[in-house]
Amino acid sequence: MTSWYETRIDRMIREAQERGDFDDLPGAGKPLRHTGNGYDPEWWIKQLAERESLGAALPPALHLRRQIEDLPATLAKMSTEEHVRQHVTELNAQIARVRRGPMEGPRVLLRTVDVEEAVRAWKAARPARGSRR
Repeated sequence: MTSWYETRIDRMIREAQERGDFDDLPGAGKPLRHTGNGYDPEWWIKQLAERESLGAALPPALHLRRQIEDLPATLAKMSTEEHVRQHVTELNAQIARVRRGPMEGPRVLLRTVDVEEAVRAWKAARPARGSRR
């Protein structure tokens, strides 16, 4: 006859299962997210940052770099050239402030954005008025 010893943790899990505490959990029955890039030892911190919206916790220079990278998508949502110019001008002012202040975090080379070039790119990315597809 085999004796079975149930640890305190095993008992707690079994009781929780019997109460239904694990029923209908978010993501139940769905596969785990996988990027397909192999094992990433920092997967948990990246998921935490995404889940908790920790992007704003970046050092100012890195936050601005991300804004510059996302600029085409940000500008695409704007409806007028005036808004585009205002946004790029404000972004350039933030870049100038970070350049003048003490460096927080890693050294990041930040170049201002050419307002006229940003406006040209914004106009080129917009569908032509009056065209129907």
